[in-house]
Amino acid sequence: MNKNAVQKNGNHKGKRVLIVRLDRIGDVLLSTPVIKAVREVCPDGYIAFMARRHAYDILAGNPYLDEIIIYEKEGRDKGLLKNIKFIRSLRRKRFDIALVLHPTKRTHLLMALAGIPETVGYNKKWGFLLTTRIPHTKQYGLKHEIDYVLDILRYTGLEPKDRTLYMPVNSVSERNVDSIFEENGIKKGDLCIAINPGASCVSKRWGVEKFAKAAAALAEKYKAKVIITAGADDKKLGDKISSLLHDNCLNLSGRTSVADVASVLRRVKLFVSNDSGPVHIACAVGTPVIAIFGRSDRGLSPGRWGPVGNRDIILHKDVGCVECLAHNCRKGFKCLEAVTVAEVLQAADKILGR
Repeated sequence: MNKNAVQKNGNHKGKRVLIVRLDRIGDVLLSTPVIKAVREVCPDGYIAFMARRHAYDILAGNPYLDEIIIYEKEGRDKGLLKNIKFIRSLRRKRFDIALVLHPTKRTHLLMALAGIPETVGYNKKWGFLLTTRIPHTKQYGLKHEIDYVLDILRYTGLEPKDRTLYMPVNSVSERNVDSIFEENGIKKGDLCIAINPGASCVSKRWGVEKFAKAAAALAEKYKAKVIITAGADDKKLGDKISSLLHDNCLNLSGRTSVADVASVLRRVKLFVSNDSGPVHIACAVGTPVIAIFGRSDRGLSPGRWGPVGNRDIILHKDVGCVECLAHNCRKGFKCLEAVTVAEVLQAADKILGR
């Protein structure tokens, strides 16, 4: 690809741009600054974002997008014939360039078979299929994921002006959460604190007993209403904390969409969470976060994946591991165990100002 493909001084009028990211909701949210940056350089262009179904709420309502393309490798688009149909649909859209923000073999192959003339991304996992390949150094965690995805634009000659995350407010979710709060006696003036015990991997999950103790202490000290958020896969964790709190909380585990979570988090004064997608949703809606991190590998560290709000606090302990084995840890996840309830409460005092 010649580097004028999307650069500011290039011929961008009417450019059809496809942005692609097929991993988790938090990763897609961390990529939203790319959408705005592309729109600024292609004000008259057609910009689409290709993602998986679970990330739809992250993108729906984004004012800089013209289209959201959903790809479901385990659902609607599973199997050879369905993939061929999907590829044909992409071909008909006649995109000029694809920006591949996260390298996977499947993504690179789809872009190549869709006949998109310019494809830009990181040189990993069949990166040879891309027309422009950027050296892949994400595993070293030298910068934040936001900057890694923006580097794809920088490589084409564009310097993004803004790295702010964008999460739309969904009017249906707003009404839904209003009703939930009203039904559970939560008033507008109440101080609410949300906790999120879930995460995609056991190496990211702080203990449920510690979450419960921290939540109980915060509720008592701040006269706060505690709200538990967790996805369907982590409902058992949320239910366990609710039982430890003797149900003196609003347990929304498994009951909310991604858009609902955004509406919940924009109403709370503090969010205490494991390293997970909702951390970035909280950042996008302006709610301060206490993010609990395990894992010492630089590519998995808070330096790359941490919250980016001005008031956010990261709790992350170095317990002397020479090599981080993540979910295959042989030390009982000492890095997570090393984070104490007292440290969470101290961090909350700094954020809430008491």
